[in-house]
Amino acid sequence: MPRRVEDPNWTDPGLLVMASLAEGAKHGYAIIQDVEATAAVKLGPGTLYGALSRLEQRGLIEALDSHDPRRRPYRLTSHGSAVLAERLEHMRRFAAMGRRRLATSPTLGLA
Repeated sequence: MPRRVEDPNWTDPGLLVMASLAEGAKHGYAIIQDVEATAAVKLGPGTLYGALSRLEQRGLIEALDSHDPRRRPYRLTSHGSAVLAERLEHMRRFAAMGRRRLATSPTLGLA
């Protein structure tokens, strides 16, 4: 399926945020901690909140009400779940193709 302009690129911090939120609603600091623990990527606050804003504008995530304005939680929308699943499947197919090519490379001979 061709990539749509509004979809997060698989190298975009937005994908990391969406993958974190696939586990459940989280506030910004919890997302930063989760992304660092699972993907070994440290998102700065500016990067994180820029990604959250873009994802929310695209209807991929939504902010939830909170009693503490400093810890506003976000969750993945159903549209966001579908887009994330599509991106991850695309990544899986791309990675499998890359492994096949490496395994059959006459110059590398990797298996």
